[in-house]
Amino acid sequence: MKVLLLLAGKSKRFWPLREKTLFPICGKTLLEHQVERLCAAGLDDIVLVGGNHNLEQAKELFPEFEIIKQEKIELGMRGALLSALPSCGKESVFIVCGNDVIDPQGYKDTLGVFEKDGVQGALLAQEVDSYFPGGYLTVGSDNRVTTIVEKPGEGNEPSNLVNIVAHIHDDASVLLDALGKVNEASDDGYEQALQKLFLDYNYQAVPHSGTWQAVKYPWHLLSLLPILLSEIKEQKIDPRSQIHESVVIKGNVIIEEDVKVMPEATIVGPCFIGKNSIVANGALVRGSSIGANCVIGYNTEVKDSILHSYVWTHMTYIGDSVIGKNVTFGGGCITGNLRLDEESISSLINGEKVNTGLTKFGTVIGNNCRIGIQVGINPGIKIGGGTFVSSGTLVPEDVGDEKFARIKDGVFTMSENKTKAPNPEAREEYRKKIEKQ
Repeated sequence: MKVLLLLAGKSKRFWPLREKTLFPICGKTLLEHQVERLCAAGLDDIVLVGGNHNLEQAKELFPEFEIIKQEKIELGMRGALLSALPSCGKESVFIVCGNDVIDPQGYKDTLGVFEKDGVQGALLAQEVDSYFPGGYLTVGSDNRVTTIVEKPGEGNEPSNLVNIVAHIHDDASVLLDALGKVNEASDDGYEQALQKLFLDYNYQAVPHSGTWQAVKYPWHLLSLLPILLSEIKEQKIDPRSQIHESVVIKGNVIIEEDVKVMPEATIVGPCFIGKNSIVANGALVRGSSIGANCVIGYNTEVKDSILHSYVWTHMTYIGDSVIGKNVTFGGGCITGNLRLDEESISSLINGEKVNTGLTKFGTVIGNNCRIGIQVGINPGIKIGGGTFVSSGTLVPEDVGDEKFARIKDGVFTMSENKTKAPNPEAREEYRKKIEKQ
């Protein structure tokens, strides 16, 4: 059975971060975590279906896998399948969305149901006890799927089963034929094809109550973080790292090679510290994923956060936040992560306010940003890639890409940024000075 792992989405809702499937967390990209779970379920005949924006790096990660380029990105999931299915012939296919992290048992259960007599397809579905804004399965008494109802609204759910894109089809050619008979003017071509197939074939719902974390918005990484950290079952410190005798390390922690942890620092697991990073004097890291080549500077606290790589801090508080690559924080920067009324935090997506469902949510910062000294960032604020924030600024709203943000005459202002952040390699001389301390 071929697994079609669909990766071609442009991750527009993931701004200010870019390609979600290639974002690193706990030492691996999201794509690598997905592949690990599929292989653990015995699904290792994997085809990566992507676009120009991610296929080259995906091929570097998995040169052994077949790679298919989606020709018409604008057609979404239908376009991905129109590109991938012709090479599958009449073979069975397992279609998996690159946005969803599922535990291996979910895949195994779907396979188990599909292999029963008289079944031509199987759809994994999360059992929920509160409303989720997704597609709900309508099923008969024999668990046969009859329809998928998209976002029915709270109180109108036809069942407690939310559709997860982990679908098995017995014959790829039958699905391809159905995809060719849908209304092409609509953006739900795959769902239309499914509805046609439900009429003639037995597609079974597979209830799932285990791990399922969709990654659509950047703050979804914060919900994924504890899932991945929970898989660290012991304390593993690479012998090539240098840990000062006064350092306190508690719980399950992975510290990769060539990490330096300086006097009086504390690391509270579960935690991941990437290779060649520095945790400086008096720093506290807890419940977080720190990428490679980061500097967690003097007296910094990083709590329940994800840092990409080449992130530098100094006397900084980063709480419940996601930080992109090559970002520096000047001394005294603070991320606010809790509203004064302690209600859930909202974030703007394409001009629309979206409730994150999180009461603790700091910031999301894109790649190649510079944050000046004594900067404060309000809860839920996003800062675009290539942006500089001037010293002493309180950031009260989202800042776009390549902007210069500052307080001018008591008013928060944004203008075009006329300079760029240096490449991380240019900071090597500063790093060497830190390592000598």
